Amino acid sequence: MNENTSKTIYVDQIQERARVESIFLVRDKITAMAKNGKPYMTLKLMDRTGEVEGRIWDQVDYFSGQFNKDDFIQINAKASVYMGKMQLVVQDLTKVEENLIDLSDFLPISKRSLSDMRQELDQILSSLTDVHIEALLRAFFDDPGFFALYSKAPAAKAMHHVFLGGLLEHSLAVVGLAVDVAVRYPQVNRDLLICGALLHDIGKVKELSYRRSFDYTDEGKLLGHIVIGVQMVEDQVRQLADFPDELSMLIKHLLLSHHGQYDFGSPKRPKFMEAVILNFIDDLDSKINGVQTHIDKEPDKEGNWTNYHRLYDRYFYKGSGPAKQQKAKMSAPAKEKPSLTENRSIRTERKSYNKPLGTNLGDQLREKNLDLFSAMTEKGEDS
Repeated sequence: MNENTSKTIYVDQIQERARVESIFLVRDKITAMAKNGKPYMTLKLMDRTGEVEGRIWDQVDYFSGQFNKDDFIQINAKASVYMGKMQLVVQDLTKVEENLIDLSDFLPISKRSLSDMRQELDQILSSLTDVHIEALLRAFFDDPGFFALYSKAPAAKAMHHVFLGGLLEHSLAVVGLAVDVAVRYPQVNRDLLICGALLHDIGKVKELSYRRSFDYTDEGKLLGHIVIGVQMVEDQVRQLADFPDELSMLIKHLLLSHHGQYDFGSPKRPKFMEAVILNFIDDLDSKINGVQTHIDKEPDKEGNWTNYHRLYDRYFYKGSGPAKQQKAKMSAPAKEKPSLTENRSIRTERKSYNKPLGTNLGDQLREKNLDLFSAMTEKGEDS
């Protein structure tokens, strides 16, 4: 098979009965035995647009020795629909070396630019009035090694913000909700709530693996991001002079309780106002992203309903034609207008959240050819 290292066909472009010759990332590789006693192989093939199942029926032993899980392979396959799902019957394949690959073709990436998100983060940090909270947050976010991981990690493996840069994008969205809540309810400790919004998922930089496919690390499986995050906060607090013990306790409780319920993996339930709010706004942003991502995966699907969402255990109504047009009109970029926080004088000298246009994170990664694990390797950490 002729090797062409450029990505030519994406998962969302595959049509039934089409001949597919393109490169994919092998997310999973399983060999099994058919009823007739012959081995066959099932593959999960992915790129930045989605995932498709691949099947190998012939020369299974030979092809199995040519590649491993998390390798890139160029395939020659025939597309067909089996039991309502697209499937690729692979007839030939060749392993492709990673140095010939543009990773942004294979892993989904935030549509927001990294410089835009960093600018918003800096504005948030500059708006804080509690010197201890600001010192703690800057200890994390002014560390280039930590921020390199925090800005690339996904926010989850499957539920929401499952893309490079997802953790940063999700955390900033939760911060935005926190700021709005603090304006409406002045009894809320704004700085403490922002601190929880930025730190509640920091353990995911070590819980999740995101070099090629998204998965859990050994540390993530054994400890989980909540325990990891609390330990990271404790390590930083110990290095800060005169950090109040009570404030340290409150911040750690924000992390321990942000899942809300024991059934959802939360070691503690929220037991003060900011913790209750963090649980709800974190869940709100994750649900909005999760549902919208599910709807966006099938823009050409006929009918008013999505396919079944296994994790949410339901179908979602997309609306009829006129409703969809209205939704598209509503989602069009709006003219800039003063934010709620700018219109109120509750707090002085609060900086606005201007979001300049720019290239997205994928374009920046493409240009810089970043090694996603360079920062982790330097620290000797397993992400």
